[in-house]
Amino acid sequence: MFLDCLIVGGGPGGLMAAIYLARFRRSVCVIDAGASRAALIPRSHNLPGFAGGLPGTELLARMSAQLSELEVPVINAEVSALDKTQHGFRATWTGGAADAATAVLACGLVDIRPSCEEWQLAVGEGLLRYCPICDAYEAIGRRIAVVGPLEHAAPKALFLRGFSRDLTVLATRMDSEDQKSAITEAAIQLVDTPEVRFRRAGHKLEAICAGATLQFDIVYPAMGADVRSQLALSLGVAHTAEGYLKVDDHQRTSVAGLYGVGDIVTDLHQISVAIGHAAVAACTIHNSLPPRLA
Repeated sequence: MFLDCLIVGGGPGGLMAAIYLARFRRSVCVIDAGASRAALIPRSHNLPGFAGGLPGTELLARMSAQLSELEVPVINAEVSALDKTQHGFRATWTGGAADAATAVLACGLVDIRPSCEEWQLAVGEGLLRYCPICDAYEAIGRRIAVVGPLEHAAPKALFLRGFSRDLTVLATRMDSEDQKSAITEAAIQLVDTPEVRFRRAGHKLEAICAGATLQFDIVYPAMGADVRSQLALSLGVAHTAEGYLKVDDHQRTSVAGLYGVGDIVTDLHQISVAIGHAAVAACTIHNSLPPRLA
């Protein structure tokens, strides 16, 4: 079967693109490796319409149920290759393959995390967090640490300074004198610690570093991320030094027919951004294909 669109990634961006395209009566399939970053969110409080917040797993379940009602197939597999063909693209995975006129990459990224015992529990309990834009409001007045190279940790810490006075940067690399001055001026404690590891201690997270043990209510890593853009890069797609795909205002990459949405194209890692990308991409794809006549 030749599809109108193949979507790689079953996070909010990929599912939203599939929902839009299915409602446009386009043939679409989602290939999902089951590693959505959204599944790690204990409770998101900045989704419109959910005043009490919504766990990432529940958001994915709701969107998946919506997609199921539209009878869109979701294949649980990891795409190992994406090739350009005469008529579009071919995606290959263990035990299967699919061809489509267009493809959407919603593969996301993987955060580089610090050494932390039982890190998944720490994330689930809100001790280890990755997105102050999402949840700094819930961290108001708490004792917070940001860990990572100073170049990356300082901007996150300076943002968080608007929510708490008790802030510490655990700098694994002192690589920015300008940022060091900004941290000092903002009355943020700075600890030079090339090595640091964390462990849960009741409702706190302990940092073992620089010959001391420090306790924090919340720790935000600022250690970068690995963008899951390998499939696109194999096709020669234009990208940034960090691996983010370069796209235009319609989410089109430099390869005709290939689109990117969500974390794979931006460092503003927000569910609402991914969903917006998906809507734009889906509308563009629909308009680019031959008309679908009733």
